[in-house]
Amino acid sequence: MKRLIILRHAKAVAKSSGNDFGRVLAERGRSDMQALSRHMADRGLSADLALVSPAARTRETWALAGFGAVPVRHVDAIYEASREDLMAVLQDLADEVASVVLVGHNPGLEELALTLPADPGPAQAGLPTAALVEIALPIRTWRELRAGQGRIESFQTPATLGAGQHA
Repeated sequence: MKRLIILRHAKAVAKSSGNDFGRVLAERGRSDMQALSRHMADRGLSADLALVSPAARTRETWALAGFGAVPVRHVDAIYEASREDLMAVLQDLADEVASVVLVGHNPGLEELALTLPADPGPAQAGLPTAALVEIALPIRTWRELRAGQGRIESFQTPATLGAGQHA
C-alpha cells in the first residue's frame, strides 16, 4: 500500500510583470497554512519524502506545512506540470518510499486528484489553494500507479477548517 498526499500551494500574491515563478504567498496564504498545519499535526501526518515544485510559493507552502524532518526534493518537472507529468514523477519513485507529499500547482494537481481515486468525491468541486488530499493507493510499487486505483482518505481546505478561504 502506498500513500500520496497532495498539497496545492497556498494563496500567492497577484502576478506582476510576468514573474510567476517568483511569486510568494499572500498574507491570506500564510494564514491558511497555519490552519492547515494545525490540522496536519492533529492528524499526525507524516511522509517518507516531499516532492516540491521549485517555485517560490510552493517552497514557502512546504516550509509552513510543518511536516518536520521529511527529506525534500525540489523537482523542476512539477512546475506547470500536467497530470501526465505528475504521474511520471510519481512512477519514478523508489519502491522504498511508502508515503509521499506532492506540493505543486493547478491544473495538474487537480487533474491528478480527480484521476487517481476510483471516486474523487469532494475533489470534484475543485482543488482550491492550500487544499490537502490524502489518497491511499493499493499498489506495491510506484510503477504500478494508474488512474482509478486510489481512495480518498481525507480532503481538506482552509474553508473546511474554518479559515474562510474559498478559491
